[in-house]
Amino acid sequence: MTGGPDRPPDAVPNLSEARTEEDRAALLEAGRLLFARPCNFFYAAQRIDQLPPVGGPEVAFCGRSNVGKSSLLNALTGQNALARVSHTPGRTRQLNFFDLGEGRLTLVDMPGYGYAQASKSLKADWQGLMFDFLRGRPTLRRVLLLLDARIETKPSDRMAMELLDDAAVSFQIVLTKADDAKPWWLEQRRREAEQLARSHTAGHPLVLVTSASTGAGMPELRAELAALAA
Repeated sequence: MTGGPDRPPDAVPNLSEARTEEDRAALLEAGRLLFARPCNFFYAAQRIDQLPPVGGPEVAFCGRSNVGKSSLLNALTGQNALARVSHTPGRTRQLNFFDLGEGRLTLVDMPGYGYAQASKSLKADWQGLMFDFLRGRPTLRRVLLLLDARIETKPSDRMAMELLDDAAVSFQIVLTKADDAKPWWLEQRRREAEQLARSHTAGHPLVLVTSASTGAGMPELRAELAALAA
């Protein structure tokens, strides 16, 4: 098997490529096993020259401030205190690196964007750091772009998608906080997200719907990430 544009050669298929229920079950089990392994914080960088040495495959988490990145990371790994949940939007200003499964996959928590009260210079610094990281990191397999399921897509989210296109990094949309959205609205948001993904050259076709509170969508997200792991 050969790898796709965001997947190394001989990698296992992802959920969007599963042909049978047996294939899907195998992918979900691979995700469960991967995230049953230890996950630990090991590095933080505030500038591009502070990045850790290039190693195994990496997946980055990106989204507007308060979209629920920290809560998602905690739910995904089953560790309540892995990523600190801040009640102050725009507080996280660095790239945080977490080792999953002793080198099998690195999870990267990127700075939040789009917080209006952040200074213009700080927002410019974040965009510079993010773009430099996205464009120059050869081990970055995919970016998970988190969108709040409860509200409409913001201009800053659309700008992030354009940034990912420019950096030529595959991104996959993940809707968060799905438990707090009405079913009809959630379906509308999912369809909109799928259309957005199709309209971008770097967009991944499969949109995942998640809730850190209920655990909905976590097995599927784990399976997707397991397909990118070493």
